[in-house]
Amino acid sequence: MEMLSETPLAFSPDHVACVCEALQQGGNLDRLARFLWSLPQSDLLRGNESLMKARALVAFHQGIYAELYSILESHNFDSSNHPLLQELWYKARYTEAERARGRPLGAVDKYRLRRKYPLPRTIWDGEETVYCFKEKSRNALKELYKQNRYPSPAEKRNLAKITGLSLTQVSNWFKNRRQRDRKTFPPRPLSRLPFPLPALSSLANMALTFGAPRPPLLPPPRSLVPNTPTRPGRARRRGETSRSRRPALPG
Repeated sequence: MEMLSETPLAFSPDHVACVCEALQQGGNLDRLARFLWSLPQSDLLRGNESLMKARALVAFHQGIYAELYSILESHNFDSSNHPLLQELWYKARYTEAERARGRPLGAVDKYRLRRKYPLPRTIWDGEETVYCFKEKSRNALKELYKQNRYPSPAEKRNLAKITGLSLTQVSNWFKNRRQRDRKTFPPRPLSRLPFPLPALSSLANMALTFGAPRPPLLPPPRSLVPNTPTRPGRARRRGETSRSRRPALPG
């Protein structure tokens, strides 16, 4: 009986990229791992962008972080894949640190790890990111802040569209910047002025000394005295004249 040797299926690079993208979008990372394992070693697949991204996702999913770092540092990825790969880089660093310390990381811990393990230039466009804001976005926020510390909702929406940030991020940035400026430059109270304030009488004397006219004196307020009749006697009734009795009518 003649034995037929099985030959691996021949996949074109475009076919491999299509399958990798479909499995990634569907979240089938286990199937993606089996598919990558079944691929033969071929020079045609070397440097394939979709294949390299799929390998990075599988390495992160399986917790093989050393392989993940090696993949991300050895291939220049397209800028459209930078956000996803940067997230994998940082999450792998955070997970390793949490396992070593035995506790969840705080914001300061994550910040220090980002400073200790900066992004490789293969997945970074070279623009510095400070507190999740890129340099161009921060410059646009600062320019508008110099013009108006309290932008209108329309200005915030326009700025969010320009910078690529959300409306909430723009509003929070202006709120935090105003609070930081108030702490840095607090208003000086009157009691801490470097010179004493003169009394009101001193100000009036200074005005007279330099020729300023004295303000006119107001007449004293009239005393509120109820209206009383000029001569003592009974009060007039309604309709009475000044005479004691009405004049006689002609006959």
